Amino acid sequence: MIYILFFLVLLLAELFYFKIADRFNIIDKPNLRSSHTQITLRGGGILFPIAVVLGFGMGYVSWPLSLSILLVAVVSFIDDIRPLSQFPRLLAHLLAIGLVLYDLELITLGWWWLPVVAILLIGWTNAFNFMDGINGITVLYALVSLVSFRFLPELVEDVPMLDVMGIACLVFAFFNLRKRAKTFAGDVGSVAMALFLGYYMVKLIVATQQIGYLLFFAVYGIDAVLTIFNRLRKKENILEAHRSHLYQYLANEKRLPHVAVAVGYAVVQLGVNYSAIYLIQQQALTLTVFILILIVMSGVYLGIRYWATKEV
Repeated sequence: MIYILFFLVLLLAELFYFKIADRFNIIDKPNLRSSHTQITLRGGGILFPIAVVLGFGMGYVSWPLSLSILLVAVVSFIDDIRPLSQFPRLLAHLLAIGLVLYDLELITLGWWWLPVVAILLIGWTNAFNFMDGINGITVLYALVSLVSFRFLPELVEDVPMLDVMGIACLVFAFFNLRKRAKTFAGDVGSVAMALFLGYYMVKLIVATQQIGYLLFFAVYGIDAVLTIFNRLRKKENILEAHRSHLYQYLANEKRLPHVAVAVGYAVVQLGVNYSAIYLIQQQALTLTVFILILIVMSGVYLGIRYWATKEV
C-alpha cells in the first residue's frame, strides 16, 4: 500500500514539475549535437532526488547520502536552467562524494582509498551523465542496476530505498520511454541517479571485497571510456557536447529507434549482471576472469562501433 502512495506522490510531483517547466521555459532545444528533433521539457529526472527525500522521510536512507544527492541535484538543476562554470559543479561533486565516503566509513579502511574512490565516483557520475542522450536509455539502465542490487543479500537492508527509486524510474519512464519523449532527465536526474547508483556500488564492493560487481556498470563504462579515448585520438575537446557515443551512432546515423537502442543497452547489461552474479556465487569471478570479460566486451563494442561508423 505504501508503494502505491509513493507512486501517486511521485506522479503528481512530475505533473507539477511539468507546469513549472512550461511556465519558466525549462526546455531542451534540438541542435546539431543532440539526438532529438523536438523541443522537450528538461529536468523530469528531478523525481530521483525527490525519491531520496521520500526515502529519508521514511527512514530508508541515511542523512549523508540524502544530503549528497540533494547537493548535486540542486547544482545540476541550476545548471539545467542556466549553464554554470566547471568550478561550482566540481565543488558540489567533491562535497557530495565526501559525504558518501563519510557515510560508508571508508576513512577507517585507510586514507589511500579516498582519492581512488573519489576519482572513480566522479568519473562514473560524468560518464553516466554523458550517456543520457536518447529516450529511455538512462531510466532503463538505472532500472537494470536497481533490480540487480535489490536481489543481493549484502544490500537487503537497502531494499526499501531501492524500491522507492525504482518507482520513481517507472513514473519517469512513462514520460520518457517513448518515441517522442515528454521530458528528459536533465543533469538534475542523471547526475543524482549516477551518484545514487555509485554509492551502492561502493557499498557493495566494500561489503563483499569483490571488484567483479563493477561489471554492473560495464556497458556504460566501456562506451564512455572508449569514446573518450577516440575523441582524444582525434584531438577533440572531451568536455564539449558531441554525438560520438555508440548509442548515438546507432540512433542517428543508423536510424535505429531510440527506444530500441535503449532496450538493447539495458538487455545486454542485464545479461552481464546475471552472469556476474552467477560467477561470483560460484566463486569463479577472479580478477583474471573480470579482465577477460572486459576485454571481450570491449572487442564486441569496437566491432559494432566499426559497423555503425564505417559509412559516417
